[in-house]
Amino acid sequence: MNTEAYNPGTDGAKMTFADAMSYGDYLKLDTLLAQQHPQSTAHDEMLFIIQHQSSELWMKLAIHELAAARKALRTGDTAQMFKMLARVSRIFEQLNNAWDVLRTMTPADYTTFREALGPSSGFQSYQYRMIEYVLGNRNPNMLKPHEHLPHVHQILAEELARPSFYDEVVRVLFRTIDGHEDHVPPPQIDTPHSAVPEIQARWKIVYEDIDEYWSLYEMGEKLVDLEDYFRRWRFNHVTTVERVIGFKRGTGGTSGVQYLRKMLSVELFPELWNLRGEL
Repeated sequence: MNTEAYNPGTDGAKMTFADAMSYGDYLKLDTLLAQQHPQSTAHDEMLFIIQHQSSELWMKLAIHELAAARKALRTGDTAQMFKMLARVSRIFEQLNNAWDVLRTMTPADYTTFREALGPSSGFQSYQYRMIEYVLGNRNPNMLKPHEHLPHVHQILAEELARPSFYDEVVRVLFRTIDGHEDHVPPPQIDTPHSAVPEIQARWKIVYEDIDEYWSLYEMGEKLVDLEDYFRRWRFNHVTTVERVIGFKRGTGGTSGVQYLRKMLSVELFPELWNLRGEL
């Protein structure tokens, strides 16, 4: 048995980085790993911070992918759009898995630092709000928590002023089924998307003839897949909060579990879910 320590340099691996970019340089790890600043001495606060910071990084990627997917949809590059939507679904799978780590924190653990959070709360996440706005759940009341950050408020307001990703999908749906866009329902710009019978009727045509409308059928299923993971994320959020704080009010002043349960009833693409009962 060879007990000599392996030296990757002998196989050609670069071992000195005084004049070259290293892994840490590329990822700006010194900066990234210096951003965890617990406000208390509680052991579990580090878990809480990293859970939420890592979630924000995954949400940043989700927004990046959704922006590219919307661009690909507009240019007719459906293959790339499908790939990006599939990636967003997998991102929400990652976000779902993260709740399993946070649930190792008990109510007793959380109470040791909860006061240090002040009025900060996850419902104030502007990246989460952007994801909802892009997909079609557009509650203009949720702009208010971001007024203290003018650049963030502007970005969210600009998203509310343009058609959602789902609105863009609906345009393609009508153009393909009808051969024109004369009867496309107006975009639900600054209000949560509610089911429109005419949209559901077109989706029904697609699902009853998937060979003829395979691309639209695949698009619909990609959207259902994405919302499936999104709903699981919301459900896991509710379960985790109830497990850790019960029915106390949230740190941001919301009703806590009751508020999160209301969010479970929100549907992003209701026509795609409703038509299943008609097939």
